[in-house]
Amino acid sequence: MHYFLSGAVRLAFIDEGVGPPVLLIHGFASRVPTNWIEPGWVSLLTASGFRVVAFDNRGHGESDKLYDPAQYTARIMAADARALLDHLGIARADVMGYSMGARITANLAVAHPDRLRSAILGGVGKRLIAGGGLQENVVEALEARSIDEVTDPQGYVFRRFAEQTKSDLRALAACVKGGGPPLPRAEVAALKMPLLIAVGTKDTIAGSPHELAALIPQARVLAIPDRDHMLAVGDRVYKNGVLAFLRDRP
Repeated sequence: MHYFLSGAVRLAFIDEGVGPPVLLIHGFASRVPTNWIEPGWVSLLTASGFRVVAFDNRGHGESDKLYDPAQYTARIMAADARALLDHLGIARADVMGYSMGARITANLAVAHPDRLRSAILGGVGKRLIAGGGLQENVVEALEARSIDEVTDPQGYVFRRFAEQTKSDLRALAACVKGGGPPLPRAEVAALKMPLLIAVGTKDTIAGSPHELAALIPQARVLAIPDRDHMLAVGDRVYKNGVLAFLRDRP
């Protein structure tokens, strides 16, 4: 891993391959290896002629851990993505995020549309504009003394995943608390770049991808058959759909 500074925060990143740049932004409680290397995304994209850049979000992986929720607003986390593009001298990239990473991608697209050649939103649908991010049940699960005390099903899933990725539970709780409200519908509807929304057909977290796509003129939906929120990331249909999208977009 390499490192760069976003303000005073040190963030870890990878930069591999040669070709048009694709920036990958991982999901909550994940990290670059878990979200992008182990499922085969980095090897697939580099072998397909793309330059792959990906970073550990603040509070995650090898990046700095912060415990103030105010340091995890959507605006700040999108600014981290822009700072990496600036650090590498990349004027414009295809950007793909999954789950929380898709929210960051959408916020980057709203704030700096000129920096995105296209956007791929994985694992997020209508909840991008209605309902916001993770809720208090996830915070409670992360702050519980033991996973054995967690009774909420969704909270349990995220606590277990956080333990599997050896995440800093305090930092993750602060990240959820700082997530903020959903994006305004009008700002999302104004996005002009080609946009792919990829969601598993068994995903109960993302919200309807079709309702989100209906707002955005350049958006289309990729349904990932028989996959839930956690299992869609490495799916072959998802990968093939993204490659086709990247080859077809202007």
